[in-house]
Amino acid sequence: MPSRQSAPTPKASWQFDAIGTRWAIETVSPLSDSLRREMSDRIAAFDTVYSRFRPDSLVRRVATVAGEYVFPPDSVTLMSLYRQLYGITSGAVTPLVGSTLEALGYDETYSFQTKTPASVPLWDDVMKWDGNILTTTQPVVLDVGAAGKGYLVDIIGQLLEDDGITSYVIDASGDVRHRGSEAQVIGLEHPDDPTRVIGAVRLNNQSLCASATNRRRWGDNLHHVIDGRTSAPATDVVATWVIADSTMVADGLATALFFVSPDDLQSLGSFQFVRMFGSGEVEYLLEDVGELFV
Repeated sequence: MPSRQSAPTPKASWQFDAIGTRWAIETVSPLSDSLRREMSDRIAAFDTVYSRFRPDSLVRRVATVAGEYVFPPDSVTLMSLYRQLYGITSGAVTPLVGSTLEALGYDETYSFQTKTPASVPLWDDVMKWDGNILTTTQPVVLDVGAAGKGYLVDIIGQLLEDDGITSYVIDASGDVRHRGSEAQVIGLEHPDDPTRVIGAVRLNNQSLCASATNRRRWGDNLHHVIDGRTSAPATDVVATWVIADSTMVADGLATALFFVSPDDLQSLGSFQFVRMFGSGEVEYLLEDVGELFV
């Protein structure tokens, strides 16, 4: 995974697989069975809506026929962020890259067999969001991978806090949310060598999200970070890390930094970042939270 967590003291850890990735939730004491069930049910409900890999999901129905679809209330927050990112990046970050990913081989069956993808459609040409109501003019394959996992991490974090748990770390394979009095040290894994780190940060009641083109990669320049403007995988930037108050926002910013400068993203709030280019050049802003070794 693009980031590695270093916990200074032993903690109770619940590890499981969900939404196609490995999760670990660390707390001072073991979680109750009822809270585990509640979180598992919430993750399953999220997956039933947003997964393009499940034939029974709402997103899969949207991909079948044009029409009006009622999404759950959490879609308002998630799609509002997507709309902001879409505008700031001139369409580079968009939930409409699903059909492109499938054509390139990252499909329901993980075939990794590539076809020539059609252009990513323009948001206003094919869909309209009114609150949690989606209206489409044609079948569209939505993919919320740019910010959806981060948002789900925030949702699970809120369930922990609603249960009175105020000290925890959620690590969903590169999307990390920390709460508590003891900061966590996170190593930033080198995108070309998982045995090395390019730096380390101290996470203190914030979230860190990472994205890299070496993850979910299945061919020469075939990976999951798609530029909605060109319908092709990103090329210049190879890895990003973002620290922000919200895991959802950090996740979205980590994707957006593949396409635009950090200055372009200031309207989304305060954040710190590292991004590495294919040339090996590193750009960063880390104010009293960490250091780089490159």
